[in-house]
Amino acid sequence: MTMNEFLDKVAARNPGEPEFMQAVKEVVETVWDAYISNPRFVKANVLERIVEPDRTFIFRVPWVDDQGNVQVNRGYRVQFNGAIGPYKGGIRFHPSVNLSILKFLGFEQIFKNSLTSLPMGGGKGGADFDAQGKSEGEMMRFSQSYMLELFRHLGPDTDVPAGDIGVGRREVGYMFGMYKKLTNEHTGVITGKGLNWGGSIMRPEATGFGIIYFCEEQLIQAGDSLKGKTVAISGFGQVAWGAVTKATELGAKVVAISGPDGYIYDKDGVTGEKIDYMLEMRNSNRNRVQDYSDKFGCEFFAGKKPWDVKVDVAIPCATQNELNLDDAKKLIANGVMILTEGANMPCTPEAVHEFQKAKVIFGPGKAANAGGVATSGLEMTQNAMHLSWGADEVNEKLFSIMVNIHKACVEHGREKDGSINYVKGANIAGFMKVAETMCDLGVV
Repeated sequence: MTMNEFLDKVAARNPGEPEFMQAVKEVVETVWDAYISNPRFVKANVLERIVEPDRTFIFRVPWVDDQGNVQVNRGYRVQFNGAIGPYKGGIRFHPSVNLSILKFLGFEQIFKNSLTSLPMGGGKGGADFDAQGKSEGEMMRFSQSYMLELFRHLGPDTDVPAGDIGVGRREVGYMFGMYKKLTNEHTGVITGKGLNWGGSIMRPEATGFGIIYFCEEQLIQAGDSLKGKTVAISGFGQVAWGAVTKATELGAKVVAISGPDGYIYDKDGVTGEKIDYMLEMRNSNRNRVQDYSDKFGCEFFAGKKPWDVKVDVAIPCATQNELNLDDAKKLIANGVMILTEGANMPCTPEAVHEFQKAKVIFGPGKAANAGGVATSGLEMTQNAMHLSWGADEVNEKLFSIMVNIHKACVEHGREKDGSINYVKGANIAGFMKVAETMCDLGVV
């Protein structure tokens, strides 16, 4: 079977799932040679097995709004691959949630978790629920109803979800509280918990910090650093906040952040109280970045993306496929040196190809944003040991994990001309560990 025949077969079995097929195509195209050159993998049909989830749960989530009306949403959990450990991946509450998006995220999570070197399989879950504008009571009732069905499929050594878009510490608390009520157990069955009840210090910052650690390693590999660089970041939520914080610490100047309403350009840089204000914006439920420009008197560009700005570094941290070919061309024309993905698959395939063609250093999300799930894995370890580490210890472990992920990408992604194909390196490094384990475990 050729690679194209294989992809056609997967597409036929998964109709109407463009995001999932985009993720599969990217991985298969980069690991195919490594796959077919390993007779053990081919005999065990690893690739065909790895693109099929172990199991998928789809369920009704009924809840009562503040007016006493019964509402119904659709909930999901995709347990994609548990070869190297319990399923691990976030829960997303957003109107866009569907099976294709969760399968793409769960599939990506397999390789991301493998790259961390921690024993975690890949999974993802969520519901097509819009958290915007919902009251505290509505968020609690929905989160509890979601967990009423999901709890039977979870366990600290079975499936350990976390937060994602629309699911922060508040929602994690409501879900964990319901899990405790139903099981009469206080176990590490969900991560992103509050510090008082089993959470890890530094978890809110972890994804953003990890992105910047990875970006810095890429620049060091190229004989440079973040110091003195200008940066554009999309989003203003938890991931973007962590990235802005750490980039500023390392001497870069973040001049643009964005929201659904547009982006701001702050020539003086997002620093100090401005970074703190990002937290206020995130917690306000207004979901608009214009509040930043109103408060600090900088430029606001309604309905625009921050990729128009001339910067050295671009870090898309919002959502999948947010940066397209036209955006890539603008960034390249403005002299961008490096793009490091902060979100999951935020660049379209055409944009990725354009960056690679222009020799822009490109860091894929499955490697660059693995710091979040890595720290979730550290939270699982702390829970299992019934202890809590300090910030310095967690940060040291996070930094070490991100450095090692970068090393693995370089090892497997070095091209004949000496350049580093980080997409290829991340996919092969993540795939090899899972494929070897699947062969060791037999056909199950």
